[in-house]
Amino acid sequence: LYTDQVKDVVKGLLKIDKDDAITQIAPADMANAPDKSEGDDKIAVYYAYGDIVDGASSVVTSGHAIDAQVVCKDLEKLRNDDDVKAVVIRVNSGGGSAYASEQIWRQVNELKKVKPVVISMGGMAASGAYYMSAPASWIVAEPTTLTGSIGIFGMFPDMSGLLKDELGLKFDEANTNKYSGFGTLTRPFTPDEMKYLEAYINRGYNLFRQRVADGRKMKTEEVEKIAQGHVWIGTDALKIRLVDQLGGLDDAVKKAAALAKTTSYYTGDYPEPGDWTDQILKSASADNYLDEQMRETLGVYYQPLMFVKTVNTQSCIQARLPYFMNIN
Repeated sequence: LYTDQVKDVVKGLLKIDKDDAITQIAPADMANAPDKSEGDDKIAVYYAYGDIVDGASSVVTSGHAIDAQVVCKDLEKLRNDDDVKAVVIRVNSGGGSAYASEQIWRQVNELKKVKPVVISMGGMAASGAYYMSAPASWIVAEPTTLTGSIGIFGMFPDMSGLLKDELGLKFDEANTNKYSGFGTLTRPFTPDEMKYLEAYINRGYNLFRQRVADGRKMKTEEVEKIAQGHVWIGTDALKIRLVDQLGGLDDAVKKAAALAKTTSYYTGDYPEPGDWTDQILKSASADNYLDEQMRETLGVYYQPLMFVKTVNTQSCIQARLPYFMNIN
């Protein structure tokens, strides 16, 4: 047969008219197609790990981050996807921007109104990471997960010593009111300004505490006893009702399926990986090479240095662990 005659043979096997088009799919599309051999209903597994930030420009390092602007859109898509019956969010983070955590909290809360949401905690799900986890339908933690750390703090750089003492620069202020120079880096905060900042931070902490109380169906007084920035491991978090179950990702998926009332299901990973050429080019970029060299040279000091380097681009109110984990 000639090439054009093969189509007629295929149409005959498909029992369709010769004038009809053959529905076709490429091998690459087949490779990316979901595997439904194990079930009919889809359970989405969304991976969220790294520092919580609001926009790529505020990423602390060149590594992974939980970008609220991206995550919120992704969760909204999952909420509107009728094929997805439940969502498991795999969290591994020490927190980050309090503002970004609040944005993700809202999307998780909205998602839960439509379908079950189960949090699967990895090595860490603390502070802002717990903030975004609190409204979930169910929380599963590893026995050694570091979680809790319900608290926030403010980061306000004071460059006055560097500018005046080291560089010899002097500044004069011409103000139209008492607080015109609020937030300047050229001098420390005044006592009155500190009072306003403390009130601002306290308001954020009270909101965080209320989010936990609402999500965990606890009284704010109960949350306060286990909050105040205290960090808990998974086994202790279970006892104080910060989590519902000890287990891994598989346990979280099973719980999500049970809440969705399905016994025939398969999983789909999100966010979906980009084009393979983009991934190769990204991994081979000059920035990544320099970043790896800095990691090797600085060792345990790499993360703190990158944090200080980008402090001016980050949210001033942080819901994060006040230290960097270094597990050997």
